[in-house]
Amino acid sequence: MEMLEGLNEPQEEAVRRVEGPLLILAGAGSGKTRVLTRRIAYLIGERGVSPGQILAMTFTNKAASEMRDRVETLLDRSSRGMWIGTFHSLCSRMLRSSAEHVGLQSNFAIYDSEDQLTLLRRVIKDQEISDKQFPPTRIRARISQEKSRMMDPQAFATQASTFYEQQVARIYRQYQDSLRQNNSVDFDDLLMLTVHLFRQNPEVLANYQERFKYCLIDEYQDTNRPQYLLANMLVEKHRNICVVGDDDQSIYAWRGADLRNILDFEGDYPEAHVVRLEQNYRSTQVILDASNSVIRNNLGRKGKDLWTDRPVGKKIRLNKCKDERDEGRWVAGVMRELHREYKYRNMAILYRTNAQSRAIEEGLRSRTIPYTIVGGLRFYERKEVKDILAYLRVITNPADSVN
Repeated sequence: MEMLEGLNEPQEEAVRRVEGPLLILAGAGSGKTRVLTRRIAYLIGERGVSPGQILAMTFTNKAASEMRDRVETLLDRSSRGMWIGTFHSLCSRMLRSSAEHVGLQSNFAIYDSEDQLTLLRRVIKDQEISDKQFPPTRIRARISQEKSRMMDPQAFATQASTFYEQQVARIYRQYQDSLRQNNSVDFDDLLMLTVHLFRQNPEVLANYQERFKYCLIDEYQDTNRPQYLLANMLVEKHRNICVVGDDDQSIYAWRGADLRNILDFEGDYPEAHVVRLEQNYRSTQVILDASNSVIRNNLGRKGKDLWTDRPVGKKIRLNKCKDERDEGRWVAGVMRELHREYKYRNMAILYRTNAQSRAIEEGLRSRTIPYTIVGGLRFYERKEVKDILAYLRVITNPADSVN
C-alpha cells in the first residue's frame, strides 16, 4: 500500500487511525509533515473519503502548499475541493461567504501590519495622544494580544484599570470603528470574527460541521484562544480531529499561543488516542541526547525521548563569551579556522533574533570574511509591491480610506 510505504510503526499507526480524536506528539525531525500528508491521502485513496469532507489547517502558506502538493503527488490527481490552508486563509474564506452576518461586505480588505500602523497613527493623532507615550507599534501589539484572548473593545474597556489601559481602550475602539468604516479587518479579526459568526449563527456553524468529517491541525502547540475555539466548534459533530504538535517546541506564547491547548487535549477529548513520533531523521544522537537532557526539565510536559539510527556524530562545542562583541570575534575566529578546509559559502551562522546580527557582522568584517544576510524585507513589505496592492485594494473596495 503506497500510502504506508516507508513509514515506521508509530507513523503508520498515526496514518491508519482515522476515527475519533487523535493527538500526534511529533518530536523535531520525526516526519510529521510526511504523516499528515499520508494521512490525508489515505483518507481519500484508501477510505474513500471525499476531498471536500477534509479540513486541514496549518500556520504558514508554505506548509499548506507543500501539504497540498504532496497529497496530489501521492494520489496522482488533483485535491480540488479539499480545504487546506492557514487558519487565517480558511477563516477569510468562511467570512467572505457569510460577511453580512458580521457587518462586512464580501469584498472586505485585510490589513497587514503596515496598514494597521497607518490607521493607528491616524487614530492616535485624532485623539490628540502622544505617539511617544503610546507608540503605534506597541499599541498594535497590545490590540493583537487582546484579540488573541477574544477581548473586543467593549470587553477590554470594562477591565482597563490603569490610565494607560484606559487610553489603549479608547484607541482600540476607534481603531475597530475605523476598520468597519473602511470595510476592512486585520489578521486577528479573521479569527475572532469567525468565532463570533459561528456563535451567533448556529446554522452557519452546523453547515461546516456537517461538511467537514475529518479535521487535521498542524503545530497545535502554537494555537491561541480563537484558533482553539474554532477547532473545537468545527469538530463537535463528528469528533474526528487529528492534531499534530510538540509541547517541547512551543515558542509563541508572546503572541497568544496557549500551551494548555495541547497539554489538555486528552481532557477535552477523553476518548482520544495518543501516538508519539520519537524517531528523529534529522540529527545525530549526540545532539538529541543534549536536547533531551535540557527539555526534560520542563514542567507539565508530555514525556517523549527522541532517538535516531544515524551515526553518533561529533561532540557539541559550547563556548561562553564575555559579551556580544566577544562572541562576534569568536565566531569569526572559528570560521577562519574552518576556512583551511571548507569554503565560506558552506558555513552558516544561526542567531535567535535579528538584533544579534550586528555584533556578529562586525566580527566578520574585522576579519574580512564575506557574508550574506538571508531574509531581509519580505516580498509583500516592499514599497513598490505595497503601492500596487494598495491601488488594487481601492479598486475592489472603494470604502477603504487607508489605501
